[in-house]
Amino acid sequence: LQEVGEPFKEEKAVAKYLRFNCPTKSTNMMGHRVDYFIASKAVDCLLDSKWAKAKKGEEALFTTRESVVDYCNRLLKKQFFHRALKVMKMKPDKDTKKEKEKGKAESGKEEEKKSKKESGKDEKAKKEKEKEKKKDGEKEESKKDETPGTPKKKETKRKFKLEPHEDQVFLDGNEVYVWIYDPVHFKTFAMGLVLVIAVIAATLFPLWPAEMRVGVYYLSVGAGCFVASILLLAVARCILFLIIWLITGGRHHFWFLPNLTADVGFIDSFRPLYTHEYKGPKADLKKEEKSESKKQQKCDSEEKSDSEKKEEEDGKTEATRNSGTDGSGGERHSDTDSDRREDDRSQHSSGNGNDFEMITKEELEQQTDEGDCEEEEEEDTESRPSHKKS
Repeated sequence: LQEVGEPFKEEKAVAKYLRFNCPTKSTNMMGHRVDYFIASKAVDCLLDSKWAKAKKGEEALFTTRESVVDYCNRLLKKQFFHRALKVMKMKPDKDTKKEKEKGKAESGKEEEKKSKKESGKDEKAKKEKEKEKKKDGEKEESKKDETPGTPKKKETKRKFKLEPHEDQVFLDGNEVYVWIYDPVHFKTFAMGLVLVIAVIAATLFPLWPAEMRVGVYYLSVGAGCFVASILLLAVARCILFLIIWLITGGRHHFWFLPNLTADVGFIDSFRPLYTHEYKGPKADLKKEEKSESKKQQKCDSEEKSDSEKKEEEDGKTEATRNSGTDGSGGERHSDTDSDRREDDRSQHSSGNGNDFEMITKEELEQQTDEGDCEEEEEEDTESRPSHKKS
């Protein structure tokens, strides 16, 4: 009975601190808009306050969570706040049925789209076998992101309403408490006071000194001119756009101060100074040319890869032929070697674009040795028939 009396100054100070520093949320209760808080957060807020720190010669008011709970019970009995009960709102059966039907329809549409995509991919795989590997990797990544079956449900917060609780006790936990105490904040009080003073000063304008009245007059004229200039600019830029658009047949879109009426800051509304867009046939041609150039580059890369493969095959066939000719006689071997070297030199010179080629000393010595061998073989062939004649 003693606690139910009028609150003390200290209790008012604690309640005011808790009201403006503890995180609160707003909702409807019994047709009224109310603010509520959670008990555990209120206990944490008071343990971080100045009353939880001991002063010189005095003990701290809040030392443990139990002491804070006991103090909050005193505040509850003095009707600073009261305990409420959360009641979740149940959705009607009609809404649930509609949601199920929508989910089924969306899942059927997604399945049809997936079947169409798979058929198109199979046709492309038959035509282009090399591009399959690259596309398969991209398909696997996209399939990982997509969830098969039913579509993803949007995360929605369950709605609830508050009702007064029968057992009015403060408990440390996730219990909900609704504020009854609603003091005026210092900021709102200061703003209201400034507004009242400004209104009184405006009504006493004839009593102001002559210099102040002249200054206020020029300020008001300057502000009016600035607002009028912005309005005129907004109209003039639209007229300029229409004139250029009509003259060019809708091909040129020129905007002067495009962000003047946009939802941006004061400085950003004057940036950029102008914007210009050309929407004619040339723009479409440029886009087509870019797409064609990309296609040509892809074709060239494919042709290069094909030509490289052909060159490798030709090199393999030549190697097999050369290996077959190595077993037939020393004279054929020497002739084919000389022919190969001449062909290699001609190819090297034609590839570099030069008529002559630099030859090292070792290559010259090898060529001279080969020439001597060929001359000795010719002398042997000439001597053989002479011996037969003799």
